[in-house]
Amino acid sequence: MNIIFFDDDTRINLLPLTYTRPVCDLRLGIMTIREKWEKQLSVKSSTLTESYLREKFPLVITDDNLFVNACVLPDEGLLQAIKNLKAGSRLVYEDFVLAIRSGKDTPKDLQQFSEIPGTDIISYSGKISRLKYCWDLFAMNEQAIADDFKVLTAGRKSQSISTSNKCIQAENIFLEEGVRVECAILNASAGPIYLAKDSEVMEGAMIRGPFSLGEHAQVKMGAKIYGATTIGPECRVGGEVSNSVMLGYSNKGHDGFLGNSVLGEWCNLGADSNNSNLKNNYSKIKVWSYKDDDYINTGLQFCGLIMGDHSKCSINTMFNTGTVVGVSANIYGNGFPPKFVPSFAWGGSEGFKTYRIEEAQEVAQRVYERRKLEFNVIEQKILKYLFEYTTKYRSW
Repeated sequence: MNIIFFDDDTRINLLPLTYTRPVCDLRLGIMTIREKWEKQLSVKSSTLTESYLREKFPLVITDDNLFVNACVLPDEGLLQAIKNLKAGSRLVYEDFVLAIRSGKDTPKDLQQFSEIPGTDIISYSGKISRLKYCWDLFAMNEQAIADDFKVLTAGRKSQSISTSNKCIQAENIFLEEGVRVECAILNASAGPIYLAKDSEVMEGAMIRGPFSLGEHAQVKMGAKIYGATTIGPECRVGGEVSNSVMLGYSNKGHDGFLGNSVLGEWCNLGADSNNSNLKNNYSKIKVWSYKDDDYINTGLQFCGLIMGDHSKCSINTMFNTGTVVGVSANIYGNGFPPKFVPSFAWGGSEGFKTYRIEEAQEVAQRVYERRKLEFNVIEQKILKYLFEYTTKYRSW
């Protein structure tokens, strides 16, 4: 059975994070949604997503294809129901399509996806867990870390933890091969702590679970991290972090506060940058919605910063509650920038101009090289497409 993740209308609610990736490649808990399914099904997958992302995330069609909704998380009941699907049938929860099994005549475009044959409709009566909005990534992260920790550590033994560390409930702490951690406080009494391969926690760091540190990621000296927090692969993090998700390859290397927030890849927060995650009047927080082209109520009392890939801010930047920053924005200056910063914006509270695509690509190339990666032609095309597509938001 060939597994294909498909993006549905939920994708627009997950912008700007899904400007640069399919929904299934969002990180929630320890793993991405794709990695969760692949781990449970012991398969590799492909993706049916937007056409401009197809070259980076190609679609593979065979004679027997199982399409899985990319925003849905796997559990035992759903896995079994999907495995039992027969050709020409679809699994639905209320009016929401969970999965479709089809043959080689499958459409290869999202716009034609509704035309997939499947008159045999099977209703799923169990509970489902799925992403609906960007803020779900931190709001759902506590349970997601616990679930992933159970899957990844089942029947395995952690690498030994140095006695220089202070560990609380060490049985809930798991170190993969090559982890370096000395003179740190690891408190797993409120949730598990997972340190991935070749990651590092420096001296004096204080970590309270649930917490996940990705491969080759680094927690700086004296950092204060509260759960439920996920630091993706190759990230650098310091200062104070609470209930946040960094997807990967991003830096918050200095003092400053990041709370109830999500950072995409290749982001950088300057020293002493802070975000507010609670309004002074304790009311529910509104954030920018790409779908509604307006601010919508999250229903949350705590909500900080949502930042798309390649965006950066200078030292001492202050973000208001519920700020949304697009892709490849560069923010600097005094005062609070607007609560919605469009993609390829250059400036701050005193005004913006357009961040030229040539300059944005040059910076992206440099940061890729720092991690020994190539900002190749495919990546360049995606950034160029997004520059043109998001022009409508830059009205200055």
